[in-house]
Amino acid sequence: MADSVSPVRSVVIDLDGVMWVGDDCIAGAGEAVNRLAAAGCNVVFVTNMSRLTVVTQQERLARCGVRPPTEVVTSAVAAASLLAPGDRVMVCGGEGIAEAAESAGAVVACYASDGPSAHDGGGAPAERAVDAVVVGMDPRFDYAACGRAMRAVRAGARLIGTNHDPTYPTPGGLEAGGGAILAAVAAAAEVEPVLAGKPNDATVSCVRERLGSGPGMVIGDRPDSDGLLAEALGFDFALVLTGVTSHDDLPVSPTPALVAEDLAGVVDAVLGETAG
Repeated sequence: MADSVSPVRSVVIDLDGVMWVGDDCIAGAGEAVNRLAAAGCNVVFVTNMSRLTVVTQQERLARCGVRPPTEVVTSAVAAASLLAPGDRVMVCGGEGIAEAAESAGAVVACYASDGPSAHDGGGAPAERAVDAVVVGMDPRFDYAACGRAMRAVRAGARLIGTNHDPTYPTPGGLEAGGGAILAAVAAAAEVEPVLAGKPNDATVSCVRERLGSGPGMVIGDRPDSDGLLAEALGFDFALVLTGVTSHDDLPVSPTPALVAEDLAGVVDAVLGETAG
């Protein structure tokens, strides 16, 4: 832990592994957020989970006791910021990507997990007619979906990944994340994807639009996404041990300004520092 934490006015909070694990809210997390808001901090939730819509994430926050208003930036929203109005998109993911793409003025042409494979004799006209393939978490992803997405990219579509996270935490342990699916499509297409989620430029821009500049903190459970986002924003990084990272993984890079058992512990430290 660093000797001190800079005064905090803007706070970016991750969701999976910080506010909840699976469907279970982490004890004290909702009240900790409310304490930050009551202290005058501007709070934005930023998640690399692209499958769920913004409204669904806001509803989950409400169930955890977070009082509105709640500003949520998903990696799907960040990915959609890279699309142009009228772009035809193949979605390799869930409703969150489709909603974000349509909100940006793009057209969802098809889903990678739907329809016949070119090798099933059904042809694949949609694979040749999209401007971008946006890949995120997709529980229906399989070999056929990988093929459809790969062929669309080889036909000229841009490959946009909502995030690079290989795993995400669940009550039963780690599960494969959207980054694992993206890696499969990118390997098959033999291209480097454009990444949108934490800690990449698209997400940095989305956060800046909402928080502006000034002292701040990113609170998360992944140094490779939350920690690097903090560096990109010029914010402090607070690491919680309720998600992917555990005591056994310490030390980590980038080095956190603060390590706590959970979000409530971070808020205790932050409000103690700012009050002093």
